[in-house]
Amino acid sequence: MQKQTTSWYSPSLNKEMPIACYGNYGFALLLIPTAAADYLEYERFQMLDALAPFIDSGKMKVFSIDSINNESWLNNKMEPSHKAIRQNQFNEYVFNEVIPFIRNNTSQDTMIYTCGASFGALHSMNLFLKRPDIINGVIAMSGVYDLSEYTKGFWDDQVYFNSPQHYIPNLTDAWYYEKIKASHHIHIYTGSGNYEDPDANRRFSQVLWDKNIWHDLQIWGEDVTHDWPTWRAMLPYIIANKF
Repeated sequence: MQKQTTSWYSPSLNKEMPIACYGNYGFALLLIPTAAADYLEYERFQMLDALAPFIDSGKMKVFSIDSINNESWLNNKMEPSHKAIRQNQFNEYVFNEVIPFIRNNTSQDTMIYTCGASFGALHSMNLFLKRPDIINGVIAMSGVYDLSEYTKGFWDDQVYFNSPQHYIPNLTDAWYYEKIKASHHIHIYTGSGNYEDPDANRRFSQVLWDKNIWHDLQIWGEDVTHDWPTWRAMLPYIIANKF
């Protein structure tokens, strides 16, 4: 498997941000880390080994970036309003820097899908729903889609606009709505075992169905826990059977 790493100083985040690229051809899968992890997390936990058949065959090319959760929702020393600002800067980094980088390293017609597990699932879903014109779909594993789960009681407009569970029910803009509906790749997967939250996934699924947004929801059994063996099984299954 071909691997390349690079970085640049992000004007959105005012810091150096690395990115790892795996493979040569195919659709682009943009991996968003869990919790406070970095751009090599998926590689460390053998996810790239699990995806190797799809990467080596040219079905997809994988891109993996850093999280900034330690500089936002997971930083207990920050003012909550500053956490929300940092969240929006991360969104802009992805939209204005990472997506163009992927286009320049693939093609202008390459389909791009965000993907993440745990907190990365919420980010992946939020990024797609905010910019369905430049992101074509999402694979979200073991997530919750209510940002207030992470904000320790803080609430403002910026939390609302980054919390899919809250803003999707009120979505009325036809431009966004039709682009979201046009996606054939909204995949929401979770287990029912330790530290999973299947009810949160059912609630968000109902939010989407109430807006007539097609998606693929699967809730696996009680033996499926919130951990890397689950995600190493889920993601190859989704790629093999849904793409």
